[in-house]
Amino acid sequence: MYPQLETDRFYLKKIEREDQPFIFEGLSHPMVIPFYGVRYYTLKATKSQMEFYEHIWNEQTGCWWKIVQKDTGKSVGACGMNFYNAMQEKAEIGYWLLPKYWKQGIMQEVLPEMINHLFATWKLKKIEAVIEEGNTASMQLTKKLGFKFEGNSTEKSVKEGRKINLQLFSLFKKELS
Repeated sequence: MYPQLETDRFYLKKIEREDQPFIFEGLSHPMVIPFYGVRYYTLKATKSQMEFYEHIWNEQTGCWWKIVQKDTGKSVGACGMNFYNAMQEKAEIGYWLLPKYWKQGIMQEVLPEMINHLFATWKLKKIEAVIEEGNTASMQLTKKLGFKFEGNSTEKSVKEGRKINLQLFSLFKKELS
């Protein structure tokens, strides 16, 4: 059964097929995608993202949630884990919010709940956040959550035909104890 998580103001709920228009709204938004790993130009193309969410859950290599306001029932963003590696006991997290919900402390509220769940229910010792250079808001957020900078990956990734620099931040389970 897919876990539903809860904070004071939000539910973290399974992303369902009928959420495709919402996922498209986020992953096509010109303010969301500059530092995000995927981008969609059509609602139809977003079907592959929906299949990705289903696939990683079925394969037990990850899980993603939509972030839903308790008081309005509106979806405001998404967060989750992928690239789960049971042998190395690590995974990578990702997250995004629609811009009208930025700077409201939403991720500072929901990500600790997600992270605690991941450490408690998956065989994890380490959670990584891979952040594109220049995404200072995300870097500041991960630092506030206790992630430590581990290093740079300089021009080893290509995004939309250009080389980009990535920075790795990590949080170890033992640091939460």
